Amino acid sequence: MADRGTQLDSIKTQSTLGSLVAQQIAESFYQRLTFAEFMELALYHPLHGYYSANRPKIGVKGDFFTSPHLGPDFGELLAEQLAQMWQILQYPSPFTLVEMGAGQGLLAVDVLRYLQTHYPKLFNSLQYIIVERAAALIAEQQWQLQEFSLSGLSIQWRTWEDIPPDSITGCFFSNELVDALPVHQVVLEQGQLKEIYVTCQMQPDGSFQFVEVMGEPSTSALPDYFSWLGIDIASSVYPNGYRSEVNLAALDWMKTVADRLHRGYVLTIDYGYPAERYYHPNRTEGTLQCYYHHAHHSNPYCYVGEQDITAHVNFTALERQGEACGLKQAGFTKQGLFLMALGLGDRIAALSQTATSNPQNILTTLQQREALHQLVNPMGLGNFGVLIQSKGVESSEPLRGLQGEV
Repeated sequence: MADRGTQLDSIKTQSTLGSLVAQQIAESFYQRLTFAEFMELALYHPLHGYYSANRPKIGVKGDFFTSPHLGPDFGELLAEQLAQMWQILQYPSPFTLVEMGAGQGLLAVDVLRYLQTHYPKLFNSLQYIIVERAAALIAEQQWQLQEFSLSGLSIQWRTWEDIPPDSITGCFFSNELVDALPVHQVVLEQGQLKEIYVTCQMQPDGSFQFVEVMGEPSTSALPDYFSWLGIDIASSVYPNGYRSEVNLAALDWMKTVADRLHRGYVLTIDYGYPAERYYHPNRTEGTLQCYYHHAHHSNPYCYVGEQDITAHVNFTALERQGEACGLKQAGFTKQGLFLMALGLGDRIAALSQTATSNPQNILTTLQQREALHQLVNPMGLGNFGVLIQSKGVESSEPLRGLQGEV
């Protein structure tokens, strides 16, 4: 198996967090961590993790951008779908929106401003909860949302422990959250499922290097996961050395969300595949990607704590776990179809009809059109999956965003 710890020798492999992880490996019983444990530390270490450190991560000055960075349209169209959910649920008050992993708070700002202007009755009955682990992001979200807090809107930052079971009527929603949950990595060795662990190799000059080793699965949940999905991972159609990811944390997350929801919806937007595509025999290297200064590569062992690490989402697993936890699938579609069904096409058409001879206005209009096209680009953001699940919803009224369901 290729040693990913040695693939990018010319780039930075030492960091404050890297040293702390190396120390933790040295102090562990087997002198190794599962990749999920390594990824958890790299992203969420309370002081030095990627999402915890106080440095630009998202946007032009960061390592990647998300749909809300292209302007308010994404949040405004999402708000249209949330408003319909409120109507279908017979206008509950409070109507609670729980945003999980709110990033810099841009999506929350766009959703709330739109609801305040276009759905004032909904806005006045709204309770907004953010579930966020990173203190640095919470501080940024609080700064972004202070106009709403000062206006009297109930905005709260809670942990999962702070949200009682069966207490939320409304919608849990997330945009590019599940892809950042820590994953186990597995590999096939002579038809046997093995897990990839991370250990540390000291160099003569006193430096260290992270190295991958294979071993028996750390939990029976890994082989059980494939059986549960109906994937015969030991089949001869999978080549020796076949490598992929298993996101057990996503199953725990879905169970937690379903447990807290009393009545309403769960809306998940992310990039990923159904199980049969995720674990296709030709996808031999899995989906793990790292992002650093808007460039992506596949080495998670450099820039530890300073780069994003993600893996695509297995939507089949989310659907099945939701069903096991009492959620019904309302539908699944692509982001491009979802936004077009909610009115993005009308917005593009309106920009096309803008009459102006002012060069600056023309440039602004072209930039706006380009941003809207990026949201639906089938080779990019438009291909993201949109999964909506429900609980306790008696109405048969279809959701607008699912009118372009795939």
